[in-house]
Amino acid sequence: MQDLINEFISQKRFAIVGATDDPKKYGNEIFKNLRSRGYEVYPVNPRLKELEGSKCYPTLSDIPVKVDVVDIVVPPRVAEEVVKEAKRLGLERIWLQPGAESEAIVSFCQENGMKVVYNVCVMMN
Repeated sequence: MQDLINEFISQKRFAIVGATDDPKKYGNEIFKNLRSRGYEVYPVNPRLKELEGSKCYPTLSDIPVKVDVVDIVVPPRVAEEVVKEAKRLGLERIWLQPGAESEAIVSFCQENGMKVVYNVCVMMN
């Protein structure tokens, strides 16, 4: 798993699905953490127009560039739809934050040739 983590963090563009303006939530902390580390970060949340001066996108499909990593910070029932959308878009690196993962999602990723990191927070690397 560490080799996969190293590959993911060596990328440049991250989509944060579940980014939020609530400073008490991980979707906010992760967004700020990755941005402060120099990544291009694309927040995804259908309820926000912008986050800390960055345009917020309703879905992965709305992001105007192809992101390298999809970091998911939403409950598993929502994450299931996100990984299906990522597959349709040809996005193959999925990072499931603790609490976003399920066996079904991990299996879907593996069965569809997607690389998946789970049970570890992106901020720990």
